[in-house]
Amino acid sequence: MYLKDRFLKDNEASLSYLDLSVQRGYAIFDFFRLVGNQPLHLQDHLDRFYSSAEQMRLPIPKSRGELKQIIKELIWENELPDSGIRVQLTGGENNDGQEFISPTLIISQIQFPFPSSSLLENGMRLMSYQYQRQLPQVKTTDYLMSIWLQPILKDGNADDILYFSGGIITESPRSNFFIVTAEGKLITPGANVLKGITRKNLIQMASTEHAVEERDVRMEEVAAAREAFITSTTKQIIPVVQLDGKMIGDGKPGSVTKKLMKQLGERTGLH
Repeated sequence: MYLKDRFLKDNEASLSYLDLSVQRGYAIFDFFRLVGNQPLHLQDHLDRFYSSAEQMRLPIPKSRGELKQIIKELIWENELPDSGIRVQLTGGENNDGQEFISPTLIISQIQFPFPSSSLLENGMRLMSYQYQRQLPQVKTTDYLMSIWLQPILKDGNADDILYFSGGIITESPRSNFFIVTAEGKLITPGANVLKGITRKNLIQMASTEHAVEERDVRMEEVAAAREAFITSTTKQIIPVVQLDGKMIGDGKPGSVTKKLMKQLGERTGLH
């Protein structure tokens, strides 16, 4: 990994307890996949990383060119194809736990679990929860609510959470949400969400064959939807077949979702 201008082994790395990410949870990150040893959608992820840093008032201590070179060297050093790169920027060390002076840049490469074949083939079950993330347009490390809800999620026999606020659906903790209407139109929440990179590329791809709308999606629209699915960097597309124990469509992954899964896999090289 890369930390404080050095390449280190994981067991050599340490972060001060005075860092604002430890004291206050003040940090941003981005995460992208490798296809073999080639970064997928690197420019999109760096654009979002720099945007998140600007909105959090955190100066990035490296230029884009320097950041790309560090990532390239890390990939070469680790020889870990088909893995993921996490780029993180913390508030840095501070005695009073309130002001940031010198942000800390951390870049690591990790293996991550792929979605199970059961989820891909049979779809997932979501449980709704009323909640609105702070600064939703920023990719922060704040996953407090998602982690706190894990026991409730298991008790509810669900695979993940779907946040909503005021009857309007927003997102899952680590994914964007789409429905397919009875007419075959794709609709995804457009406000108060983190606009994912897979979401962006799926919209571009799907709009050549389908009408696509980014707008408010009300809870009752899910009940009338033909299909639903989520998108994310690690999951690509996973069908959603239930919300709060009620079937979406016929309770099986739909034809539009399966077609998009195939097309996106071919487009990205992630079959």
